[in-house]
Amino acid sequence: MMRKWMLLVITALAALPASAQRNFVIEAPRWTEAQTRAVAEAGGTLTFSHPETGIGIVQSFVPDFEQRVLRTRAFTSVTEDQVFEWQKPIQTVELEASAVNFQNESFINAQWNHLAVNAPGAWAAGYTGAGVRVAILDGGIHATHIDLRDRVELATSRSFVPGFNFNQDTGTFWHGTHVAGIVAASANGAGTVGLAPESTIIGVKVLHSGSGAFGWIISGILYASTPLAEGGAGAHILNMSLGATFPRGGGNTGAGRLISALNKAVNYANRNALVVSSAGNSALDLDHSGSVITVPAESGAGIAVSATGPMGYAVGWPNGATNFSRIASYTNYGTSVIHVAAPGGDAELPGNAPCSIPVVPAGSITVPCWVFDMVLSTSRGSGASITSYSWAAGTSMAAPAASAVAALIKQRFPNISIGELKNRLANSADDLGKPGVDPFYGRGFINAYRAVTE
Repeated sequence: MMRKWMLLVITALAALPASAQRNFVIEAPRWTEAQTRAVAEAGGTLTFSHPETGIGIVQSFVPDFEQRVLRTRAFTSVTEDQVFEWQKPIQTVELEASAVNFQNESFINAQWNHLAVNAPGAWAAGYTGAGVRVAILDGGIHATHIDLRDRVELATSRSFVPGFNFNQDTGTFWHGTHVAGIVAASANGAGTVGLAPESTIIGVKVLHSGSGAFGWIISGILYASTPLAEGGAGAHILNMSLGATFPRGGGNTGAGRLISALNKAVNYANRNALVVSSAGNSALDLDHSGSVITVPAESGAGIAVSATGPMGYAVGWPNGATNFSRIASYTNYGTSVIHVAAPGGDAELPGNAPCSIPVVPAGSITVPCWVFDMVLSTSRGSGASITSYSWAAGTSMAAPAASAVAALIKQRFPNISIGELKNRLANSADDLGKPGVDPFYGRGFINAYRAVTE
């Protein structure tokens, strides 16, 4: 049975809003005052620039702006930006509001992903992600949610989507809010708890209603990974639970140079932060998909995370399935791309038979059994709600689990290099599938306890 809840998109192109204004991603060897002047003289407005990568994001109403700016000889390329749908609308399952109250508030029993990676063992060893900064590059984050309000750093959170703040989006799910809760929902006795519940979340809005321009994402990467002293967010880890698949070279989408600029941004970020991306939900063999490229999973020096999920976790609970490392039905895979695997959930259990799981301190949640095989986390809800939760599944849920374990490692080893952090995340993972590097598990299935104790 295949339920239509997948989170990532492939090759879904949307036209920019009809307007005389156009947006551009411009590159130079470095970005200096000379580039800023050249943009202005050609009739452009600079909205973001980054000195070291030489990338600038520019708006212009001038019809021949590209020709004008190239004649200045200050740039190596000028590419018109494009808006793509980076994550489709998804089928999620919301936790009934009536189940959420403060005499009956803890849903830890439904959070099988914690057991899957032995997060309680890491917490008992004293590692909760305290002091580690994780940027969530995604849609809006509901920063007043009871599980996130003490975790989101408002001063450095930022939106690169024109006209919207970082804490705005559409609908009642809010993909970025769900992702943020997987990383760092507070251990406050209310609702859910994140895998690194004392880490700091920086909300970096690069999508709105699932769509976003390359320029927004590139700007978010460069901002999030730039040190605080240099005007950036100073993130240690960047989580990108987003992606799209294109013909290699951009094909007829015209995205080739934009993909190249995205690579440059990820490679810059890798100097200061670990860049973690979801692998994608299209069941693609990335080792043998030479005609297409999935980004940012295959971008630069970042790492990609595949997904696992149980089948029947709640059936006969507490004696239900514990096959948490079961390969998810939808995950992209490939030894050349996958770094590690992590809990992302699945929804393949047949039928709609009901299952119940107790909440703490009393009561229970009853939904179709297959729902419990997905990942439960924070969501936006409606109105003034600050206690809304939803289930979802996908590599979008697996990536923040890996980011959270990386945050635990960073707390344990504050001066660890990015290369060493990548290696420890992989070397402490459980070697599943084929010995060594496996197309589905990469270098292994993440293990929070081993990551901070070995």
